[in-house]
Amino acid sequence: MDLLNTLVDKGLRRELPTREEALAVLATSDDDLLDVVAAAGKVRRHWFGRRVKLNYLVNLKSGLCPEDCSYCSQRLGSTTGILKYTWLKPDEASQAAAAGLAGGAKRVCLVASGRGPTDRDVDRVSKTIKAIKDQNEGVEVCACLGLLSDGQAERLREAGADAYNHNLNTSEATYGEITSTHTYADRVDTVNKAHAAGLSACSGLIAGMGETDEDLVDVVYSLRDLDPDSVPVNFLIPVEGTPLAKEWNLTPQRCLRILAMVRFVCPDVEVRIAGGREVHLRTMQPLALHLANSIFLGDYLTTEGQAGKADLEMIADAGFEVEGADQVTLPEHRATAGGGCGSHESAGCGSQESAGCGGQHDGAGCGSHEGGGVCGTAAAAPVVTEPRTDLVAVRRRGAGTDLAPNA
Repeated sequence: MDLLNTLVDKGLRRELPTREEALAVLATSDDDLLDVVAAAGKVRRHWFGRRVKLNYLVNLKSGLCPEDCSYCSQRLGSTTGILKYTWLKPDEASQAAAAGLAGGAKRVCLVASGRGPTDRDVDRVSKTIKAIKDQNEGVEVCACLGLLSDGQAERLREAGADAYNHNLNTSEATYGEITSTHTYADRVDTVNKAHAAGLSACSGLIAGMGETDEDLVDVVYSLRDLDPDSVPVNFLIPVEGTPLAKEWNLTPQRCLRILAMVRFVCPDVEVRIAGGREVHLRTMQPLALHLANSIFLGDYLTTEGQAGKADLEMIADAGFEVEGADQVTLPEHRATAGGGCGSHESAGCGSQESAGCGGQHDGAGCGSHEGGGVCGTAAAAPVVTEPRTDLVAVRRRGAGTDLAPNA
């Protein structure tokens, strides 16, 4: 296809596709899907080889959030039955992080529900960052704590944080439909604060919330303008008890097109498959590794993920390799630029959701993993099978429990 040849050429030159080209990727047919994956895969391999970066989430504080994000199981008034607990102690968080690092993760994403941290909360998280880094040389730490006030990003940076995650989630035009307790501009402001403080910015989206193709392209182009080092792509996990529990708009093919579009628009950025990959990509997860160069290992914030051992086997069977702690994630031109990174010596580190937590599925200000949309252009709406509620399970192990985590 001329379209795909053009997009590959642009991706190798870091040239921005037109909006029409991005929309055309989302409108391709299932007959063309493998061609789309192969084309975006060329761009992914050019900048990131066959490496897959592993990230591990630690939910520092679960539930009890005053925000009303429709996709989130930790939202105000939630009836989802998730684990609810207040702040983990630094040693508890460090023990939880150790499980993920032992499984091959090189980045730990520290997430806490809530509108944003108080100065006391920043002190708590700073002690947790120190505990993790004292016990794990070279580990990357990303914080995801919600909306930041002036000076807080700098304090986190001084405490040793490498990155900060705060997702845009959806387009500015539709943001008010999913959240009323804060604004799209609030989220942009927090990403800019992280950038300004020298943290590696991580910001992504949620697909599957009923958005149009135009909405998806809008938010990805907005992310490109913000220039985060990592873009977590979450696929809505429709958790019972949330307003979006009935939104099952995604097919595996749709998810692959979305990931391909993100890769073409953000060719040299760490694209992370965050929440919802097991629910919506299912047996086609290995194909997604040809598009994204980063995933979360094991469970998410409030829901269970694929077994960590299965993740590692999937990566190996698909012909990819786990990125080592001594390898730089980002291409050299990004790793050495301004506030970006990719090495432990630089200001940030080019990685996740959640990221930071780019990958989550929950949390007022943290990378969620839920989202997705139906096509708003030429292609017909995807034919979605029966909702796979059997694949959605509330997390009952790991942080906040006495049971071993899934890593």
